[in-house]
Amino acid sequence: MAMEMLRVLIAPSGFKESLDAEQAADCIATGVMRACSSVSISKVPMVDGGEGFTRTLVHLTGGRLHEVAVTGPVGQSITSHFGFLGGKKHKTAVIEMAAAAGLRLVPHDQRDPLKTTTWGVGELIKAALDAGAESILLGCGDSGTSDGGAGMIQALGGNLLDEGGQQIGFGGGELARLTRIDLSELDPRTRRVRIDVACNWHNVLCGSKGVAQVFGPQKGASQETVHQLSAALDNYADVIARDLQRDVRHLPGSGASGGLGAGAFACLGARLHPRFDIIMQYIDLDSRLEWADLVITAEGALDYQTPYGKVPSEVARRAQMHGTPVIAIAGTLGQGVDSVYATGIDAFASIMPAPGTLENAIEHAGNYLTSAAERVMRQVNVGMRLVQKAS
Repeated sequence: MAMEMLRVLIAPSGFKESLDAEQAADCIATGVMRACSSVSISKVPMVDGGEGFTRTLVHLTGGRLHEVAVTGPVGQSITSHFGFLGGKKHKTAVIEMAAAAGLRLVPHDQRDPLKTTTWGVGELIKAALDAGAESILLGCGDSGTSDGGAGMIQALGGNLLDEGGQQIGFGGGELARLTRIDLSELDPRTRRVRIDVACNWHNVLCGSKGVAQVFGPQKGASQETVHQLSAALDNYADVIARDLQRDVRHLPGSGASGGLGAGAFACLGARLHPRFDIIMQYIDLDSRLEWADLVITAEGALDYQTPYGKVPSEVARRAQMHGTPVIAIAGTLGQGVDSVYATGIDAFASIMPAPGTLENAIEHAGNYLTSAAERVMRQVNVGMRLVQKAS
């Protein structure tokens, strides 16, 4: 195939704390064009429930964004947002928990999942209900919390009580003090609207693969904190089972966003969905994969967790069905990265031009990603020239 006919589909996730999916797609496109200006490009930002979920879906559907002040994950007042999807008979609000309780909103010196709260997520839900929402699509990802959605429930009027009958405080650590859940004062509108949660289906609340063990360290937890948090979430699951007759310990998606999936399911009656089942309702990925000669996907990290519901692996699995090769670009290449080959990723590369700090990588992520995409595309060019020469 002639070089000018190469069709490249760019389908990245966001890079946590630095680039959302749309920005990442733009950076990759710029790098590809530097290496091959005549290439045909199609961009499909792959929101996964985390940062950018609301803005992207609102943009894709011609909806409307609303700004609102809420309580941030360390108790600070922040400006957040929710949106209404366009083209729907029912008024469907879309909310990303990261806009109120994301890791980006937690200062580095205050990253302690024993203390951070999802209270602001409950305030976003309340604001959407006040604005007339008839259904809610809640995206889970990029969280800075591990409170099981307790703050969210309390902000909506639920009572999570300690032994003395008082409300427990902010943070996952407080779940160790939980003895009773009383939903009699929960905002009744939550029972009248359908709440669908887009989440990573592989994340569970408790056990050796529970949210505390797997994601606690990413949110600032020491090994001691991980044990405390794990015990607190175990207690949370026990109280939910007794008071609400819901078993959430190993429920698929229950560990999403620090256990928010469990809280939404048990206390709000939400329905949990594999996030790509939701996203594919708004993004026509398959027809673009059929069109493409090459797919470039991306995410902040590629490692042993990537095959379990992360964007690059989901894109690659679908690309395999169309026989389309996939290259993945990542901020970091971590432990077990070779496992991504089994998902359909044919090659991968890091954006980092040299060893450096995480802070530097976040600050310069856009430039690094653009340059990495250019390097990758130049390597593709070399391969195509070799094929042409051989033929």
